[in-house]
Amino acid sequence: MQTRPKFGQWLKCTWLDILTMAVMGAVGLGVYIAHPAPSRSFAVTFSDGEIVYPEFAYPLRKEIVPIWLAAFLAAFIPILGILIMQVRVRSFWDVNNGIIGLLYSLISAAVFQVFIKWLIGGLRPHFLDVCKPDTSLATDTGYNRKGFQQLYFTREICTGDNDQIDDSLESFPSGHSTAAFAGFVFLYLYLNAKLKVFSNYHPAMWKLIVIYTPVLGAVLIGGALTIDNFHNWYDVVAGAVIGSVMAFSSYRMTYAAIWDWRYNHIPLNRNAPFPYLLESGELVGA
Repeated sequence: MQTRPKFGQWLKCTWLDILTMAVMGAVGLGVYIAHPAPSRSFAVTFSDGEIVYPEFAYPLRKEIVPIWLAAFLAAFIPILGILIMQVRVRSFWDVNNGIIGLLYSLISAAVFQVFIKWLIGGLRPHFLDVCKPDTSLATDTGYNRKGFQQLYFTREICTGDNDQIDDSLESFPSGHSTAAFAGFVFLYLYLNAKLKVFSNYHPAMWKLIVIYTPVLGAVLIGGALTIDNFHNWYDVVAGAVIGSVMAFSSYRMTYAAIWDWRYNHIPLNRNAPFPYLLESGELVGA
């Protein structure tokens, strides 16, 4: 781990990861573009015309942060941070494990959330505006005009654009939040390890600000989704949880620790275990 490997040596260690990421990326893309799996029921209006669930009747607005931009920022900014840190660290394996770990986090989180979107989903705040329901189109088959006082319908009564309707049926969880937290929480862990914010001495306050700036960015991206009415608050929270869990898992897979300041900056070797020390100085497993 002290020397830079030749390309063939690096590829020998990494080819399986590259293949796995490519396969998972293809699976995630396939699920992402698939039609929603469930046939979700929804109510439109009461007999007097009052909207049953006004929280799903917001107007369709332009996204403040498009999904492509959220994904780009979640990848580009952490990679940039890892590369800038090399002014101080100067380690090929740190760059390798940092970027590979980041990709673990982003790809696994994305696949995790698109499966939930596809199989569970939920109504976006602008669903009724996109659906443009016409209850006169309802038939007596399936789940149209069903439930208490026959208030519930399925998408068969929607007259809007099919692609927009598909998208508005897959609100849960938020893909923006998942990507943002997967990338920026990983960067938070990386910066904490390198700057030793939580260690055995009292660091300068600027280090605290630096490590939490990516987390603020993730929160702002998630929060923007509730302003432009593309997600409900619980969609954003679920995406944040998924992204954060994958970030923590991926960082621990590629570095020797998460919080232990003695080891959390050290990239792990795929082929050799790291020699942790007990308090007595004895090697773990010795």
